[in-house]
Amino acid sequence: MEQLRGTGVALITPFKSDFSVDTEALERIVDFNIDGGVEYLVVLGTTGESVTLTKSEKKLVIDTVVSANKGRLPLVLGIGGNNTALVVQEVQETDLTAFDAVLSVSPYYNRPTQEGIYQHFKAIAQASPKPIVLYNVPGRTGSNVLPRTVLRLAQDFSNIVAVKEASGDLVQIVQLIKDKPSEFRVISGDDLTALPTVLAGGSGVISVLGQGLPSQFSKMIRLGLEGNEKEAYGLHFGLLDGMSLIFQEGNPAGIKAIFESLGLAASTVRLPLVEASAGLKQKIRAFMGSFTRIPA
Repeated sequence: MEQLRGTGVALITPFKSDFSVDTEALERIVDFNIDGGVEYLVVLGTTGESVTLTKSEKKLVIDTVVSANKGRLPLVLGIGGNNTALVVQEVQETDLTAFDAVLSVSPYYNRPTQEGIYQHFKAIAQASPKPIVLYNVPGRTGSNVLPRTVLRLAQDFSNIVAVKEASGDLVQIVQLIKDKPSEFRVISGDDLTALPTVLAGGSGVISVLGQGLPSQFSKMIRLGLEGNEKEAYGLHFGLLDGMSLIFQEGNPAGIKAIFESLGLAASTVRLPLVEASAGLKQKIRAFMGSFTRIPA
């Protein structure tokens, strides 16, 4: 899938001070990222606080992004969970017309075996009218989707087209890239390993920081895809502090603090998350203020 090459961004869901969805801020963020040169947008991922949204709020977010995008970029929709039957039902009941693929996280909390993970994604693949991107993020789910399971799924289901790999384990990432089918895409799900993944043969990234610094982040990934390692790492080192800062007090509290510093959205998050502390916000503002030295 050529649509999944380059920089995708896992969009936040901005909230007003009363915790309602701020659709105007979401429209601004969509335009900001398109103008910044990212290649595709991911809606209702973990960064979008999807687990705290009602069904009607999810529809509102989807409708807002689709309308603001105006068909300019490919769209990926997050639909996942740890109850396979409910995930299948949501895939079947959601209007996926505007979306190029579905991003589905490995079941969390249950900690299934590799066979359980395989059967979970088999059920989703058989139900989905759209291509599936697997999402492996052991730090959140409590279980690691091993390369042999990813490769088995890729070989058995033609509509499982990619994995968003956020294990942070470069050995695992390189093994996936080495053994994957030719058309299957390995996408970094971790800002810190995005460039090394691309330089090893990965297809790009679904980034958190990238939505706050879209010009710089997407340029770094394009340089990596072109094999321009030296210039790409120059950008990577400039972005490194930001990659660390935004996760210091949890995601998406940090990236929302960046949007607050940019004047694009409030830093409000929903419980059980709390917004970034004053100290972290100050560090983030200082980081963003220093970014004039990094070329766009």
